[in-house]
Amino acid sequence: MNLRSKRRLAASVMHVGLDRVIFDEEYADLIQDAITRSTIRGLVGFGAIRAAPEKGTSTGRKKERAQKLKRGRGPGSTEGPKYARDPRKARWASKVRALRWRLKVARDRGTISKETYRRLYKQTKGGQVRGVKHLLELMKEAKR
Repeated sequence: MNLRSKRRLAASVMHVGLDRVIFDEEYADLIQDAITRSTIRGLVGFGAIRAAPEKGTSTGRKKERAQKLKRGRGPGSTEGPKYARDPRKARWASKVRALRWRLKVARDRGTISKETYRRLYKQTKGGQVRGVKHLLELMKEAKR
């Protein structure tokens, strides 16, 4: 008796994988006759078809894996010069993006005028703004 299509339908109806579908042998003839999703759904409700419980990772194995990952992650494992790991340009780009985003939000909310926005944008591009905190101070000064 080939129940491959029934297994596929049941898996789809129960939102589980094919391997988790379990057919009750007592209702084999009913399962064989089921050809629509609704009949499969009925059999699931009836208990003729059920899903096996999920298999998880044992806590012991999880701890073992965590220990292995932990090893060799100290500062002695650092390879390459400082800016090869985190390039200056990448740091600069993320900083400037954050600053520009803050400026845009402030302008859209009406916290700063368009003129102030433009001036601070240029300052950000020129590298005069050290960080978000500095930018907020400059925006406060511009309000006065």
